[in-house]
Amino acid sequence: MPLNMTKGATEISQQVYDLHMTIFWICCVIGAVVFGIMFWSIIRHRKARGVQPAQFHESTKVEILWTAIPVVILIGMAIPATKTLIAMEDTSAADVTVLVTGSQWKWHYKYLEHDLEYFSLLATPREQIANKLAKGENYLLEVDRPLVIPTGKKVRFLMTSDDVIHSWWVPAFAIKKDANPGFINEAWTRVDEPGIYRGQCAELCGKDHGFMPVVVIAKTPEDYLAWVAQEESRIAAEKAAERELLAMNMDMAELMATGEKVYQGWCVACHQPTGGGLPGIFPALKGSQLILNDRQAHIEIIVNGKAGTAMQAFGKQLSLKELAAVITYTRNAFDNNTGDAVQAADVYAVQHGKGE
Repeated sequence: MPLNMTKGATEISQQVYDLHMTIFWICCVIGAVVFGIMFWSIIRHRKARGVQPAQFHESTKVEILWTAIPVVILIGMAIPATKTLIAMEDTSAADVTVLVTGSQWKWHYKYLEHDLEYFSLLATPREQIANKLAKGENYLLEVDRPLVIPTGKKVRFLMTSDDVIHSWWVPAFAIKKDANPGFINEAWTRVDEPGIYRGQCAELCGKDHGFMPVVVIAKTPEDYLAWVAQEESRIAAEKAAERELLAMNMDMAELMATGEKVYQGWCVACHQPTGGGLPGIFPALKGSQLILNDRQAHIEIIVNGKAGTAMQAFGKQLSLKELAAVITYTRNAFDNNTGDAVQAADVYAVQHGKGE
């Protein structure tokens, strides 16, 4: 049945499916019995046949029966349900632990056994969302950097949030767990077959709630370890490149070109392509007094965000080069024309409390 719950890809999801079908058929039997008795009674005891209704106020036997029978049915349903729920909540003896942090509107993954963490963002082109291009096969369910886990291993997820309540939902794993700010929720999975599994945020969390997908790639243990080693090498190389960048000055053309790409990928949804923002919701960058007159405050708000608003802290999300570039771009695009070229060293100074 295409509208029925799917069996999923894990042992737990199969248990959930079997429990669902067991309860479903119990409900079908109850419905058939109740409606059968009701229609039989209506037809058999109709007035046209001359049947006279019985006159009684109450019946102890009937009261006992319609109390005892539901109790027995509920106990019969509770036993398999309790077993499944206990299995779903047993996160002990995990082989891999991933801290999953939701924020408006993306996921952050941190592998606690490795020096590895990154953000996962929607990769569907904005042209598709704006109906300028045909929708792709996995429209709104594709990301730039998916979560990677090993097959045949117990993977434990720790769920939390940086801002509002999100919900990490992957139907194939039978996992739908809220990510609450200030709390840690747990879930786990063990995937036996390599593959790509998709989900999304299942808690209304703001204007871009629908643009917060989850993509998980399950790899064989050998491929997983190779991927971890590759990612750790890439991160180390990026850190080394950033250290070199601190002693360099990028020219304005490079800063503007890189900054425009970063702006289109990270900022345009709120501040708009023209830098005009959304009046009353997101401030305009064009003609902004903060951008035009306070270079230090501009860097600080990009790096650290602004509490109580939708302005996020991008200090950990973007590289030093990207931060310097997008700050430079917004200070010189949209007719702002400050002429300032913000360098990686300027951003680094703010990040480490060495600003002016």
